[in-house]
Amino acid sequence: MIRNTSSRIEQVIRCQSRFYASGSKRRVSEPSAKVLLDTVKPAYLRPLKTAKTGVDVLHDPIFNKGTAFSSSERERLHIRGLVPPCELSIETQVYRVLRQYREQTTDLQRHLFLGALHDRNETLFFRTLMENIEEMAPIIYTPTVAEACLQFGTQYRRSRGMYFSANDKQQMHSMIYNWPYDEVDVIVITDGSRILGLGDLGVYGMAIPIGKLGLYVAAGGIHPQKVLPITLDVGTDNTAIRNDPSYLGLNMPRLKGEPYFSLVDELIDAITSRWPHALIQFEDFNTSAAEPILRKYRYKHLCFNDDIQGTGTVAVAGMLCCLKAMKLPYSALVNQRIVCLGSGSAGIGVVSSIVDSMVQEGLTEEEAKSRFYMLDKDGLLGVERRTLTHTQRTFARSDLPDGLSLLETVKAAQPTILLGLSGVGQTFTEDVIKTMAANCKHQLPIIFPLSNPTSSAECSFEQAVQWTDGRLLFASGSPFSPVEYKGKIFYPSQGNNMYIFPGIGLGATTCKAKYLTNKIFYRAALALASFVGEEDLTAGRVYPGIKQIRRVSEDIAVEVCNAAMEEGLAQEPNMTIGNIRDMVEAATYYPDYAPLISHYTGIH
Repeated sequence: MIRNTSSRIEQVIRCQSRFYASGSKRRVSEPSAKVLLDTVKPAYLRPLKTAKTGVDVLHDPIFNKGTAFSSSERERLHIRGLVPPCELSIETQVYRVLRQYREQTTDLQRHLFLGALHDRNETLFFRTLMENIEEMAPIIYTPTVAEACLQFGTQYRRSRGMYFSANDKQQMHSMIYNWPYDEVDVIVITDGSRILGLGDLGVYGMAIPIGKLGLYVAAGGIHPQKVLPITLDVGTDNTAIRNDPSYLGLNMPRLKGEPYFSLVDELIDAITSRWPHALIQFEDFNTSAAEPILRKYRYKHLCFNDDIQGTGTVAVAGMLCCLKAMKLPYSALVNQRIVCLGSGSAGIGVVSSIVDSMVQEGLTEEEAKSRFYMLDKDGLLGVERRTLTHTQRTFARSDLPDGLSLLETVKAAQPTILLGLSGVGQTFTEDVIKTMAANCKHQLPIIFPLSNPTSSAECSFEQAVQWTDGRLLFASGSPFSPVEYKGKIFYPSQGNNMYIFPGIGLGATTCKAKYLTNKIFYRAALALASFVGEEDLTAGRVYPGIKQIRRVSEDIAVEVCNAAMEEGLAQEPNMTIGNIRDMVEAATYYPDYAPLISHYTGIH
């Protein structure tokens, strides 16, 4: 139920009017007003108990309300006189935050500003982020988080999450109890070995789990007290970072092989012994570790690899929408020919997800894999190659020579879909795109340069539009601006993983899924695709507007629960087919100030 919508929007308008009167040319709350109409808000907020009083309350970001404490809270929590006497609403606080935020002059400064707000007032941070998600998601995550990772040592202010290192071997089971909260629903873990397109950043990669979990809360409705970012520090092979005096991790080469995997085993065992129902997301692990870790744990614990399964699910949803834009049924996915540049964890993840989707549409796994042509830096993967991983070998071609260039592969395969997951910018050359477009006579070429950040995109949107003469369907991993070409405006789409993982997290934790199957991810892709309407498709968009992300996440969560129940994997005893949506809505966190009560004196 949306509560007090009219009065809240009136307050937004009053704030806007004051802002215009001050001489600013920017609108402060227009996005917020739209979100207020679309966001489900609970009618009742359960009180929070705290044993803290005085300045300790003000210094705890979970309980701190800044200037929004009620008069009775100020009395019972002993903070009267410690904050200004004016009692501001959270709407007014958001307005003030936006003014300060938009005074920052660079994206990195905006990232740091939001990080500081996160550190002192989590409710206000998530309310601001939720109501301005389209504007702020690129700041707290890609592409700005790449610069934040590089600056992590010099900009470090306050610890958030947990760090486990090679020095903590045989201590992790006791260390895990240093985390102060007994309830944890979602954990994001990185070892810093493959951060975006930047490579091995060691503990500097911690900005990634922090950013991802911010989106779990703002976009998926996971409670901020129930998320935990973790970095496993096993050293780094990036000598420039390791020798930097501001580096915060172990100054040693990266562990590999059995010593490395034994640390991962100990950490996962420690996590699951304390929080057996928590969802574990593996993030930005190097391919050599990502695949074996996922194979080992995916059917033992509730976990997934976002670079492999998350990226793959988002890509599948985008492709289904491309088919819908061409008036083709989803089953036409089985007829596509796909060239993928990049055969690391992300590339393997995307093509594996498409294979799983083709199997759901009736192909055998062998038939599905025959539709793919995968390349790495040494060219096409052929069966003669002796250095392939187990999964890469299943995609190796026997009908074309190993090492064939991208252009030669496109000429031979005549793909209808071109995927970029190489992490190397400008690898989709003009010759490659024009050759692909010329061979796509019966449908529009589908071009997905998915590498992050923007500098690593295989081609820009403008290049793709010009080289196909405007005849294309496009999605990228990082944002691009619309392009005017021959008097027409073309709109790009961004295949951001934030469309998928928040809903997966909300659904999996609500139904207490035992583990996640291929069917669950495909159902999530179908739920995402269903949000793209005719107006979006006509404009060339193959993903929904990011302002809808909370409703997208809710529908994905419902489908995750449905699929988990169908496969006998839902362990929530009170869930039935008929009450899934009600339980998902009840589990969804809305960032508003809950009444605070003293742990010792009870409700006042």
